[in-house]
Amino acid sequence: SPAPGISRKAIERLGERCVEACRRIGYRGAGTFEFLYEDENFYFIEMNTRIQVEHPVTELVTGIDLVCEQIRLASGERLTLKQKDIVPHGAAIECRINAETPFTFRPSPGRVSVWHVPGGPGIRIESHLYTGYNVPPYYDSLIAKLIASGPDRATALARMKVALTELACEGISTNTPLLRAIVADSGFAQGQRDIHYLERKLNEWQLRRKEKTSDAS
Repeated sequence: SPAPGISRKAIERLGERCVEACRRIGYRGAGTFEFLYEDENFYFIEMNTRIQVEHPVTELVTGIDLVCEQIRLASGERLTLKQKDIVPHGAAIECRINAETPFTFRPSPGRVSVWHVPGGPGIRIESHLYTGYNVPPYYDSLIAKLIASGPDRATALARMKVALTELACEGISTNTPLLRAIVADSGFAQGQRDIHYLERKLNEWQLRRKEKTSDAS
């Protein structure tokens, strides 16, 4: 956030429609509307009536504690701010760390033998993991959220690159190698992506890995 390639005016227009939708259905509390965007047009997908996994991104660019505000509303209190008080600043990006094999997405439950998280300016991590933790095979594979923020997109991406390099998880497989490859991709950094981006890149990366394996043997 903010999304590259979408004007501030378009985002504001979309926000107004979301507010109107909430008014019409009498919705109260945290919620997220999802849209596809193409050629200056938005196409509604769904509304998630809950706090989102990606909410730290919004918190970092707005300075608002969304979970706190959600609890206030649920307890019958009123919002402590108005729309005009919300002024986005800087940029933020979130990576979801999953217990799964990179590039194939197979679940990877097991005991975590090493768990080291990154730090530094603009880095935030949310996780329940610790060294010795056993990742069960029964639930969602999400084990951590790594968020990087900065005054602009380039800074946030640079911090994320370093953070992904410093992150260490041993004993199980994670999707960290895939995330490193995505963040390091120049096309991604420049916002040149569409709904087929990951499919194309996975094919490219897997081909390169096979070539390296063949050369090594």
